[in-house]
Amino acid sequence: MKRAWYSKKWVIFLIHAAAWALLFSLPHLLSSAGNPKQPPQKDSRRDSLGIYFSVIMDFSWIVYFYLNAYIIVIRFLYKKKYWQFALVEVICISILVTEAGLLFRFIFGAGLFNLRGLLFINILIYLFFFALSTAYQLITEKVKSDKLASEKENENLKTELSLLRSQVSPHFMFNVLNNMVSLARKRSDQLEPSLIKLSALMRYMLYEADEDKVPLEKEIEYLQSYIDLQQQRFGQKVKVNVKVDAFDSRLDIEPMLLIPFVENAFKHGTGLIEDAQIDIDLRSMNNVLQFMVRNKFNSTSSEVKDKTSGIGLVNVKRRLNLLYGKNHTLLITQNGDWFVISLQLNIH
Repeated sequence: MKRAWYSKKWVIFLIHAAAWALLFSLPHLLSSAGNPKQPPQKDSRRDSLGIYFSVIMDFSWIVYFYLNAYIIVIRFLYKKKYWQFALVEVICISILVTEAGLLFRFIFGAGLFNLRGLLFINILIYLFFFALSTAYQLITEKVKSDKLASEKENENLKTELSLLRSQVSPHFMFNVLNNMVSLARKRSDQLEPSLIKLSALMRYMLYEADEDKVPLEKEIEYLQSYIDLQQQRFGQKVKVNVKVDAFDSRLDIEPMLLIPFVENAFKHGTGLIEDAQIDIDLRSMNNVLQFMVRNKFNSTSSEVKDKTSGIGLVNVKRRLNLLYGKNHTLLITQNGDWFVISLQLNIH
């Protein structure tokens, strides 16, 4: 997976360097802005010594920042070793205050040394860098964990969708192959065109069903081929009405998303049913796909369902929830002798 430009090490280094430069130059900038008419200092030697003092202490605070963020917090705070964490922090502040005192006395001399002022200023600075480094580590770790969780969720989603799709395909192929066996036994002239359609269906399933999305036109062609194969099987026993309105050729859809509804209609809308009929209506308007499949069914029939019965509808419901969430509406109703499935899908 290609890393984003802002997550590259050299970019992070530059961002940190710029942040430190801005942070440590801010007091001088604010001081200059607050006293624009102040005459230049006469004691250039003291200014130079002050710069040395500031540079050394700034470097020490930077070291403490990363030491606390990447070692102390991780080894003690994350592991809930609070007493050890507090002890290490006390040692750090003691070292930093001692360093500041010794460095100040060495550079400026004992005459300007003020212990109370030194402690007050450095404790405030310590609290600032302690809070900053701890928050930085906590936020960084939270971002990493959220990213990892998101990647795991995406991988799990892809795996689940692949499993759901693979469960639909064998069920469909089982029915189609049964059709071929029936035609072969009848020595029907329709066997050859049926095999050609089956070949087209398998090509679609093998080479295009693995894509995230396919043109809606290809999905409709796939549906039509399946319907043709089923009509060849049932002949005049089942009346099939298919209506597909004009649609935008630029629209895409997840592959094999609609076939389970049609497959379910042929599975449960045929057999011991008087005047068996299946109606299929597909239209799109303003990037909203409206798909309706209805079939007659015999509510009094004690149909013995096979082990694969219902797998298609269960899986397509799951796929719709995973892929579209609230951007779809699926209604499954029984109205008298009619079983109706109505799907409204926002495919913009």
